[in-house]
Amino acid sequence: MTGENSDARRSAPSAERNKQPILDALTPYLGGVTRVLEVASGTGQHTAHFAERHPDITWQPSDPDPESRASAAAWTAALDNVLAPIDLDVAAADGGLADVDLVYCANMIHIAPWAACLGLLQTAGRHLVGGGVLFLYGPFMRDGAHTADSNAQFDASLRARNPNWGIRDLADVSGAAAPLGLTFETAIAMPANNFSVVFRRQE
Repeated sequence: MTGENSDARRSAPSAERNKQPILDALTPYLGGVTRVLEVASGTGQHTAHFAERHPDITWQPSDPDPESRASAAAWTAALDNVLAPIDLDVAAADGGLADVDLVYCANMIHIAPWAACLGLLQTAGRHLVGGGVLFLYGPFMRDGAHTADSNAQFDASLRARNPNWGIRDLADVSGAAAPLGLTFETAIAMPANNFSVVFRRQE
């Protein structure tokens, strides 16, 4: 992928490793989807990889960090089905977003305050069409316990860096999602002790 702003591209090794496994898990939920909002797009590697392989879908990347938006724009400069990245902080009140068929967010809620997770759920509840999907990727606790020792160590390191960060329990996320019309559907085990988690917007 090249573009006039290619020098702004940032690259994360983890995003490169997990982009195809995530797309494999995401693809069954893309049938009939025409518009996707990606929250916390980061480098934009996922956006570019997904959009290249699904050119019939319009992808809207977003990130509150200007360098991340510049990177995502550079990664996707040659793709006609990717809109310009927008400045979106889901922990703050949002407005002006179009309704979408799917909201995608990877590796955000554990490196952000709980308010960001709540904001993400509220954004999905507000802007997903009926039957639309919220698709999350990252590490999760299950029933109050970590799913691997490495995740417990990672969680401790996150909380040492910022006490408002940390791996979230899927039960807590599901509990916060339900009143917003988002029903937990499934958790798909992924490499490196991560999960792809699917919520469905009530019709």
